[in-house]
Amino acid sequence: MKADSQRSFQTGRFDYGSFFFTGVTGLATYLILATLAVILINVLVNGWSGLSLHFITAGTENGMFNVDKAGVLPMIIGTSARVLLMTIFVIPVGVTTAIYLTEYAHSSSIFTRIIRGAVNNLAGVPSIVFGLFGVGFFINFIGHRVMDPMLHPNNPELIVWGKPAIIWASLTLAVMTLPVVIVATEESLKAIPQGLREASLALGATKLQTIIKIVLPQALPGIMTGGILAVSRAAGEVAPILFTGAAYYMASLPHSLTDQFMDLGYHIYVLSTQSSNVDKTAPILYATVVVLLLLTFTLNLVAIFVRAQMRKKLRALN
Repeated sequence: MKADSQRSFQTGRFDYGSFFFTGVTGLATYLILATLAVILINVLVNGWSGLSLHFITAGTENGMFNVDKAGVLPMIIGTSARVLLMTIFVIPVGVTTAIYLTEYAHSSSIFTRIIRGAVNNLAGVPSIVFGLFGVGFFINFIGHRVMDPMLHPNNPELIVWGKPAIIWASLTLAVMTLPVVIVATEESLKAIPQGLREASLALGATKLQTIIKIVLPQALPGIMTGGILAVSRAAGEVAPILFTGAAYYMASLPHSLTDQFMDLGYHIYVLSTQSSNVDKTAPILYATVVVLLLLTFTLNLVAIFVRAQMRKKLRALN
């Protein structure tokens, strides 16, 4: 009887500590959402009037700062191309590394610790450092010292690969987003029950067959999540591509991997710093920001849709 009364007293007592921390976390959440809402509303209010079919489909032939004639089609194509190329480069390398760390490597191995330390340090490097790395390694070393002499030995003065290009900008972004893909894929692989692996091995499958046929299909939604995070980070980055491929002005679209490209993020920087009359070009600036946000959301939505379809197929198979 005494124990029952004590239990009822404890359950009936108000928990001030829990109430306080619930309120603090809720307030922090609402502040984040409110900040995001203010930013989006400000951008949409100032930029929506500048959006038009001509603005989206026109180029830069008539000038970048002409409010009535300027367009952002080259920037849309350049941004989409370098994000898609980056995804093609980073997903295979990131997934392969995560498979090795999760399925093959010993956690106590010195080599494994070095790899994990490198991945963790890579995630904390500033983006401008990746841009300088791209110039030094991809352009000056791979392009100028390796590929140009190897592909054009009879013309040493010809520079095709040893200059800023969309392929080097995409590879630089791939190196920058590699830790995101590795960590997301690792967590997805670890979430697969060990019993599935053991059952596959017990039925006579090799470890490689188990990974390809059992583990990877189950982990695909998580891998897609890593790809979505990589796209979200890379779409708005400017510093890594500033010296590796982005062009201040181009009258034509990029036609090959060795061409430079115009980028929405870099174009926003140019409009806000290089215009002779910033107030006059403000509608173009805000409209370009809206286009960049819409493009980023569109790329993310496509990836989310693909992930949802994969999950649906996995549920149907199970």
